[in-house]
Amino acid sequence: MNHLANKPCYTCRNRRIQCDQSGVPCGKCQKAGLECLDRRPFRWVKGIAIRGKLQGHIYKDESSFSPRVHNETGGASSQSALMRTSAPQRSRLHPPGRVLVELGLGADPSLILEDPNLSNLDRTSRYYVKYYEHRICQLFIIYDTNRNPFRNLIPLGLECPVLLKALLALAARHHVNTGQSFYEPISPKFPELVIANRQALAFKHQAMKALSNLLADRTLSQQNSTVASVFLLVFLDLLESGSDGWNFHLEGAKKLIALTCPQPGLHAGVNQGPGQTVQEIRAFITKQIKVIETLGTTFLRPKLVSQFVSFDQQELLLSETIETSFLGCPDYLLTAMQLLSVQRDRIFETDNFDRVALETHISETESLLETVDNFDCCAWSMGMAQSHTPFAGKTITLSSLSRSYQLGTSLYGRRILDAMTGQATVADDMVAEMLSLIESLQHDRIIFKCVLWPIFIAGLECRLQPQREFLISSAEKFWDITNCLNAVHAAKTLQEYWRQVDTSELVQSRWIIHIGQMGRDWLWI
Repeated sequence: MNHLANKPCYTCRNRRIQCDQSGVPCGKCQKAGLECLDRRPFRWVKGIAIRGKLQGHIYKDESSFSPRVHNETGGASSQSALMRTSAPQRSRLHPPGRVLVELGLGADPSLILEDPNLSNLDRTSRYYVKYYEHRICQLFIIYDTNRNPFRNLIPLGLECPVLLKALLALAARHHVNTGQSFYEPISPKFPELVIANRQALAFKHQAMKALSNLLADRTLSQQNSTVASVFLLVFLDLLESGSDGWNFHLEGAKKLIALTCPQPGLHAGVNQGPGQTVQEIRAFITKQIKVIETLGTTFLRPKLVSQFVSFDQQELLLSETIETSFLGCPDYLLTAMQLLSVQRDRIFETDNFDRVALETHISETESLLETVDNFDCCAWSMGMAQSHTPFAGKTITLSSLSRSYQLGTSLYGRRILDAMTGQATVADDMVAEMLSLIESLQHDRIIFKCVLWPIFIAGLECRLQPQREFLISSAEKFWDITNCLNAVHAAKTLQEYWRQVDTSELVQSRWIIHIGQMGRDWLWI
């Protein structure tokens, strides 16, 4: 199995020859002595335009983020020793200003943001609203459509200062991350990114301060926009680190949802975005908080997160659709994962159980595993894709994605059962299949941004160095697509865990116990 296989490189496509996809660089580029590029190179020019009246014109205002040519350094030669096991990859360090070209924004945001709804915002805020609309909204959803709930938070944000600041902080932090390296994500040095970093910190501070003021007012704290603000702060933590912040925001959001009552006109179907009501946005946030909680608690210390409170079933049972799917993990598997986490927590209480109680928990875990193994990923993916014509061709890919979550859930449950029984199930075949699925999903960038949790589960099981190197390169590809710093920390955490396993400090099959005791509370999504 070739773990380093890529999609056809841009150089071969531009030469109109068939790429052999043998690695980086590919064989044909290497033979021809050409640079093997994975995408069309950007043309950097002095000024904000190639031709016309603005040719050669440069904006001096530092907040305009004018693109500048720079020498990309800090690659393989500056990689930390911890990350050097990763396979060779194309450069992941994005030049400052590149996002402006990709979005078609030019050098000065004030020249292109003509939306009258944004007229009351300052130039920097207008730019980051546009950045959020184009870059962030497609990041945290499988398929970006006109039903994207993240995009429909923008009208709410224009009416709510705290939501707007959270939205701006998210956009600014992602912009800063695009200029950092997977190997050494350090404080930005390029002038444009230094400015963006200051803005990201300022927006976050303003959001937290405004949120604190809102929470002091019972009426204001129960607004849907307040819940949405806390929801976005969870994703901000993924961009910043993925550790030690998301769970606090999650607990706060759950408490607010429990207190929030439907607002006047909520059920009247008042549109707050294209094809989306405030009620639907609330339902989406409620459901995604459960997704985050379910996947997050698999690696947390037991009972660190409180049990999710029951809400109105119409909100919780929002129909499962691709348009509103965050990660592509079937609801059925998420439910099983929640119940398995409950069984895991009981391992730490077994000293207080008699033999009969322990056998009961073993039996319950075995039953849960059976339901997981019997889940039909193909039928699920066909139902999801065929019910929505634009996604009819995505059945195989969705099936592979759901299968990776099914295998991950099964491995999670089996390690819980092993801890209860004192056994160590051999799972080499399951791990091999997971690696194969992860490799196949690399060819679809849209789907691959959903697989960090399966990557981490597979990593905890891997013993062979080639497998481990492949998973580090997969985490790097995830970073390249998402620019979420939790991918960098996932790679480092795996490598530290492998070090402890290899030095016999830990028993590898007991990772469901050890991983929550490594000092940090991580969210791998």
